Amino acid sequence: MKEGRVMKIGIIGTGNMGRILAEALIDGNAVSPSSMTITNRTLAKALDIQKIYPSLAIGQNAIDVAENSDAIFICVKPHNMLELVEQIKPALSKDKCIISITSPISVEQLERKVDCSVIRIIPSITNRALAGVSLFTYGTRCSAEWKNALNALFKKVSVPVEIEENITRVASDIVSCGPAFFSHLVQSFISAAVKETEIDQETATVLASEMLIGLGELLSKNHYTLPTLQEKVCVKGGITGEGIKVLDSETGDMFEKIFQATHKKFEEELGKVQEQFGN
Repeated sequence: MKEGRVMKIGIIGTGNMGRILAEALIDGNAVSPSSMTITNRTLAKALDIQKIYPSLAIGQNAIDVAENSDAIFICVKPHNMLELVEQIKPALSKDKCIISITSPISVEQLERKVDCSVIRIIPSITNRALAGVSLFTYGTRCSAEWKNALNALFKKVSVPVEIEENITRVASDIVSCGPAFFSHLVQSFISAAVKETEIDQETATVLASEMLIGLGELLSKNHYTLPTLQEKVCVKGGITGEGIKVLDSETGDMFEKIFQATHKKFEEELGKVQEQFGN
């Protein structure tokens, strides 16, 4: 990236996370639409985003985006990564940076394929609300300039946290998968309320949603920690305590099993990636 000019952002792949990334960076005033170029294998998905941000540019293909961007976010599935990197490699001059958002592919694997700076940034759906965490892992050749630039960029939409390779999966489970896990639990909570009482689905959903928003506010404003919050609500001998007893007995090792399952799948994906990258 040449010093003193606006950083040009490219996003290759505008599926769920690619789109969330584009919208968060623009709505968080991290970048202007006019400094961003996006593309997708099905261009209609990219064009849908351009309808919201008309000054955003559409690249006809991946190489088009790479040629016209300084920081190139690669938001494709792991099995498509190597082919895409090889495709855009001619456009990756040393002053550019590629950013992968997929956990099974390490920065070391990508560094062996390109000469530019490499960063892995694993976002969360919560970034769309300009909140939550983004997980950073830097390549060994990543310049200090790029580290500072991307960190500053993501501070506008999240809390950037640097992680080591060995905790990539569990950190991703908490930050990236966590919203889906807890959404599932809350939906089960709502369904049980409707089944066991006279409350209707709509009312229960509103109450649960607003409860979650309030819980987030309590934590974000440091009124309570998770343990102290439970202590404040759970009066000895009270109704909440009876519910906590059920949770203790019924959840058991449920969360351990979740991490076991995600790590097993992760190991399978790592094997496939290693076959592709030849290491």
